[in-house]
Amino acid sequence: MKKWTIAIILLLLSVSIVPAQDLTGPEILDKMMGVMNPEFSHAKMKQTIITTTGQTRTLEYESFSGQGGKNVIMRYLEPARVRGNAMMMTDFSDNIWMYNKRTNRVRKLASHARKQKFEGSDFTYEDMGSGDKWEEDYETVLKGTEKVEGTDCYVLEMTAKSDDETYQKLLCFVGQEDFCPRRIDYYEDPDILLKSLILSDIQIIRDIPTPMKMTMKNHLESSETTMEYTNVTYDVEYPESFFSEQNLVR
Repeated sequence: MKKWTIAIILLLLSVSIVPAQDLTGPEILDKMMGVMNPEFSHAKMKQTIITTTGQTRTLEYESFSGQGGKNVIMRYLEPARVRGNAMMMTDFSDNIWMYNKRTNRVRKLASHARKQKFEGSDFTYEDMGSGDKWEEDYETVLKGTEKVEGTDCYVLEMTAKSDDETYQKLLCFVGQEDFCPRRIDYYEDPDILLKSLILSDIQIIRDIPTPMKMTMKNHLESSETTMEYTNVTYDVEYPESFFSEQNLVR
């Protein structure tokens, strides 16, 4: 009886650790995307840009996001010179519109603009809105585990399927317990580290792990940009029709 009891205990212990060991790279990425792209959100945020020369610029926005990050409207709150201007991205930043309050005009940006810097920051428009497409555009492999600022993380290596992608390789360090990324390294080609996104001050908001601070460090230009939530909620809902030129200029 004792031998059978020991055998059963060992079996149960082995079963309890299998699920974590069996997760594949694509499965971990899918869970990470679920955390980073909630169905709906409303937020106010502050963006601080530190240029190569050490100069600092600060802007404040209000953001409306729907359909799991597919569609986004961002309205400028500060400084006064841009207050009332707005931007809209649809289809994960494939389409971008800008509204200028002073001229009361809306213009659609060319498709290549998604690779340009957002307000001169270290984030591109693509960085702001295309994460959900990573599952389609990259081959993802689980390379192992590593600690990032004391958090046990999965290390995902993502290799672009096409030479047309802005980043040919991404390394994602994903929290093992909450599947919230702690760092994402962006490679211009497989050997050149272009920039790193550091995600910190993780808070649980309506059961969603939320990085309240995101810092993009540009290793080639020695500049960095920080995006900080001053307020965020997921207790909202926007139909797809909300993301229109009419709401952009409101």
